[in-house]
Amino acid sequence: MNQRYKLDYESPIGVMELISTEDAVCSITFSERTKPLNLRKKDTPAVLTDCYKELDEYFKGTRRKFSVPFLFEGTDFQKKVWTALTKIPYAETCSYKDIAASIGNEKAVRAVGMTNGKNKISIIVPCHRVIGANGKLTGYAGGLWRKEWLLEHERSGIHLFDE
Repeated sequence: MNQRYKLDYESPIGVMELISTEDAVCSITFSERTKPLNLRKKDTPAVLTDCYKELDEYFKGTRRKFSVPFLFEGTDFQKKVWTALTKIPYAETCSYKDIAASIGNEKAVRAVGMTNGKNKISIIVPCHRVIGANGKLTGYAGGLWRKEWLLEHERSGIHLFDE
């Protein structure tokens, strides 16, 4: 097992714990801590400090695409679902059924939902952009209030970018 490094990012919606190997981000999760504990050290890999910087730009509204390398740790099915999540455009949403169809398994809606909930790379792998087929917000590991905040943050900043 590769050595893991940690760095906390204090976002507007709570402390996020970033975890990486030397070369790739493997986890970005919301912490219940109120203050960062994992601070930058001499041996903090560049990938982790780059992730911190890109998240900061995202929350400031100046970034909508991420370039840091990340590592999925899961089954082939989970990796397929998580890869599909990365294709959801900024400030847009889709349903679990849409994701199931995109991976060629329309009947796997529940499995897609379970896998979505196991995504460990928040924001960069945008599971917050997946909503119920009825258009309502559904579960989010970081809490529904955070999901709502993230979607509103993206929608409110959409005019800042020219594409």
